[in-house]
Parts: sequence; C-alpha cells; structure tokens
Amino acid sequence: MNYYRHIDRSEIQFDFLTHRPEKDDYDDEIISLGGKVYYAPRLYPQNYISYFLFMKKFFKEHPEYKIMHSHIDPMSYLPLKAGMKNGVPIRIAHSHNTSIDKDMKYWLKMYYRERITGVATDFLACGDEAGKFLFKGKDFKVIPNAIDKSAFIFDNEVRKEKRKMLGITDEVVFGHIGRLSYQKNHRFLIEIFSEITKLMNNVILLVIGVGEKEQEIKQLVHEKGLDARVKFLGKRTDVNELYQAMDAFVMPSFFEGVPVVGVEAQFSKLPCFFSDRVPKEVAFCENTYFIPLDAAADEWAKIITEKMNLTSRENNVIQDNKYDIEESYITLQNYYLDLAQRL
Repeated sequence: MNYYRHIDRSEIQFDFLTHRPEKDDYDDEIISLGGKVYYAPRLYPQNYISYFLFMKKFFKEHPEYKIMHSHIDPMSYLPLKAGMKNGVPIRIAHSHNTSIDKDMKYWLKMYYRERITGVATDFLACGDEAGKFLFKGKDFKVIPNAIDKSAFIFDNEVRKEKRKMLGITDEVVFGHIGRLSYQKNHRFLIEIFSEITKLMNNVILLVIGVGEKEQEIKQLVHEKGLDARVKFLGKRTDVNELYQAMDAFVMPSFFEGVPVVGVEAQFSKLPCFFSDRVPKEVAFCENTYFIPLDAAADEWAKIITEKMNLTSRENNVIQDNKYDIEESYITLQNYYLDLAQRL
C-alpha cells in the first residue's frame, strides 16, 4: 500500500486479489485510487479445488492481467501456479520472510517453498536474507519495505496527547507491534518485560496487534502479575502516533524478513532492540541493537535498560534512506515498466 499510494498511477495501476471473502481495511482506499479488489476463496487445503476453479474462471474473465505479483511467501506457489496454468506470462514471487511459521500448514509451506521457483518467472525480496531463503540458487531483486517517513517523525505534542489518552504520565514505555503469533515470540517478550520490572519501577509495556496467541499471552501476563503494567491495544489505525508515546521498541522475533515496524520505529527515533534472528539490514540508526535470542530474559533486560537513550528525539530527521518511500517507489515503478517491455 505504501508503494501504491506513491507510484505514478497514470503509468501503473494495481488491482488486488485477496484470499478472504469479505472487505478489509484497505479496500475503500484502493478503490478511491482507481484500483479494483477481488475476493478469492481462503487458502485452506480443503478449499484447494474450489480455489483453482475460481482462479480458472477469474483469468478467463480477465485476460487483461499479464503481470501477477504475489506476496504470501511459500503460499505464493498456489496463485502463481494458477496463473501459469491460465497463461499469465509474468509471475512475480515476493519473499517477505526468512523462515516459515510453525502452524498447521508448515509442511505444506515447506513443500511449496521447494517448488515456487518452478511457477514464478521473476523473483523479488524485501531483503537479501529473505531472498536467499525462498529462492535458493536463483537471482532476485531487493525492493525495500519503504514507508512514508513523514507520518513517523517524532512530535512531542502528539506524544503528550497520546500518552494522556492511554492514561500514561511519567512511566517509561516499552512497545511492541506485531501479530500475536509464534513468529513474534510474545512469550519471551513478556519474560523480558518481567525482568525489566525488576530493574525499573515505573514501566509500561504496550502490545499492539491481534492473533491466535492473544489469550495465551494475556494469561501469561496475568500469571506474572503484570496486568496493571501491560496494555493490550489490539488492532490500531494510529500506530504512527503510538510510536511517539513509547520510549523503546522491543522485538524478540524467531524470524523476520525486514520488519516494517522496525523501520517505522527507527524513523520515530526510538531505541530498538531486535533479536539476532532479525536481519541486520533493517538497521539504519545508531541506537538499534541486536541481542542473541538464546540470551536469557534477564540478560535482555540488562542490555535494554543499559542501552536505552532517553534524550530528546526532536530535530533529528533521517535523510536519504532506502526505506523512505519518496526515495524508493521509483525503483518498483521502473521495475514494472521494464517488465512491460517483455509483453
């Protein structure tokens, strides 16, 4: 969406096919920008027959689509295979991760990972490690996970207002943004925060996101007696403002591609603490740190509290950065225009 908002839509138009039967957050905005949204069956194994029948009918009704660009990691095998079977000449697989979530589809995803290069014609990745993971032995192009940095630049008035709204006064605020899933390692996040409370008295943790692990993590917070210190904020549309309310960003993920939230947090000039499973190519600020995931929670807490820099975040705008959409959208735009020459 960041690229779609900035790309020259007189030259290139995005239409979206999503694997859910209902409207979602961006649909109205997409339509307002001239795009179309289509709703395919969910990619559950029990739906595969109906999915491929849907895709066959879709491509028969829409022969105008000559380029597909799929962003669902190993699962991109399925739409790209459907595109190949139905004559779509250019089929882009885009890698956004460096591992596979250990959910019910884990073994299927492993199978698709081995075969994705047989159904895609072109290969993109959010970072070098993500490309090497999904496209073993293949050449790929890196397209950064760029954002509109202007929405994230520190604003002290926004900070005051947002903290007031959250009932926060002088507390030191740690933040995490991400789906409550295995990948993001929220159990360890809570363990780390529990250790931080032993080193600092006046602290709050903001957990932003929803997911299948939500109740499990809330129960862990309760068991550790942290209910008053951990705020679960759910799914939010004001994330850019919530960064302003934080004093540090913590992300102990099991794996990542190049996390957009890590980019956003750095543009907000937050000290960031990532696990060493997060690719170092995300870092562009000096107060960004990588901590071994096998380090104990109390060691994480010690490093975080020692490295935190609570000096002013004002008047410190980052310039000329590949993660700035104003710098990077032209890369994807030119890539598409080059692909069109093959048609």
